[in-house]
This record gives sequence, structure tokens and C-alpha cells, in this order.
Amino acid sequence: MNVVIIEDEDRNARQLERLLKKYDPTIHIMAQLPSVKEAVEWFGQRSQSSLPDLAFMDIHLEDGLSFRIFEHLHLTLPIIFTTAYDEYMQKAFKVNSIDYLLKPVAFEELVAAMEKFKTIRNQPVLPDLSALLQLIQKPQPAGFRERFMVTIGTKIFSVEVSDIAYFYSEEKATFLLSKSGQMLPLEYSLDQLSAQLNPTHFFRVSRQFIVARTAIQAVHAYSAGRLKLDLQPIARQEVFVSISRLSDFKDWLGR
Repeated sequence: MNVVIIEDEDRNARQLERLLKKYDPTIHIMAQLPSVKEAVEWFGQRSQSSLPDLAFMDIHLEDGLSFRIFEHLHLTLPIIFTTAYDEYMQKAFKVNSIDYLLKPVAFEELVAAMEKFKTIRNQPVLPDLSALLQLIQKPQPAGFRERFMVTIGTKIFSVEVSDIAYFYSEEKATFLLSKSGQMLPLEYSLDQLSAQLNPTHFFRVSRQFIVARTAIQAVHAYSAGRLKLDLQPIARQEVFVSISRLSDFKDWLGR
């Protein structure tokens, strides 16, 4: 079976690949595609006979919603969406007859999705894009994360979200940095955190950083229309706003 993974976080893609190999060692991963642009290019270069049997597709990619892929291509292969949304969104996807996996992906859920795929593989279901876009853009119910419990050795740290300056990923790990400069590791990916944080106060500026509005000390215009951020506490690496997120970031910052 040939599979393509459309996912912008390497850690999530590798974990999904490991689970697929555990389910069936003969599964061949043809490609991991992190963006709408690369997915459109990759599929556009393939003939109908060389398409994968199945695609796993994250909803939010580095340059926008994955549904945009269908605006450029007429794909008829079965798709299993992956999402960090809660039960509310799970029910919505069920109604639209599209299978999904909630992140972090559990092996039992993957097995169930693959077994369902086997029953419909000759009858691919195309997503109702207009309905899905309405669901994604619909305000989500309240219940954003208020604190994180972090265990290091025998110590347990409780960190209020209001005390966090930013989250970042580095060398396949995720960390939070408090306003006081305390750095703590987290078990969540940035993709998962994006769904747990109040978007009024936090914005994912790139694949590596989610920043709090209160942590931004200055915004500098950079070459090629890019924006560079000065954060407090100072980040260990330079922080840029991804080109694909510039417009949304400016809107968010101006609210």
C-alpha cells in the first residue's frame, strides 16, 4: 500500500509513519509534504496510475488550510484527516463522512481508520469543502488551557498560561519559556498547543514559535517583506514571522 503524509510537523509525521509500519510493515510512505504548495506540486507531477492509495492530511499546514489543495487539484483518493481539535470537531467530521485521527494519534484509532479505509478504498469519498471550511472558521467553544503541569524528575511545576511568554520547538522537543525566564519541556507539539491556547493572546508565528502578545517587544521590517520579532525574555534564536502568516499576524497584532 502506498501512502502520502501531508503534515508540517516532522515529529507528527515520523510518529504517524511508525504507527503505520507497526500496523503493516509493507506500507510504503511515498512522501511527506509540509505545505499546500508542495502538495500541489507533488500531486501535479504524478499520473493517475502513480497516485498513492491513501493520504493522511493535517488540517493546518505551514502555508494555510490543507483544503486549499483541492482548489488546485481534482483528487479522488481516500483521505484521513489528522486534527488537534476536540470532541466538538470530531463530531463535525463524522457528519461529513470523512475519517479523522485526533492528535496525538493513538495506535488503536489508526487501526480503526485503516480498517474503515479498506472497506471504502474503491469508493473514495470527496470532502465537502464548503462545509469543512465553515466548521473550521466557526468560533470554538470556550475552554482554553489555563495552566500546564510539567514534571521534571520528582518535581512538578504548575505554570499559569498568563505567565508564559512563548513556546518553541528545538531538536524535536517542545519547550515553554515563562516571563521570568524559566524554560520547561512539554509533551505537546506546537500543533497541539495551537488548539489549546486562546488565539486572542497567542499566535503561531512560524513552525518553531508560538508567542504571547505580551512577549513581543518590537517588530522589525526585514528583507523580502519579512518581519523579525524581539521577544522578552530574549529567544535563543532569531524569531521571524513566516511569509504565509504575515497577513494574519498583522491583523492579530492590530486587534
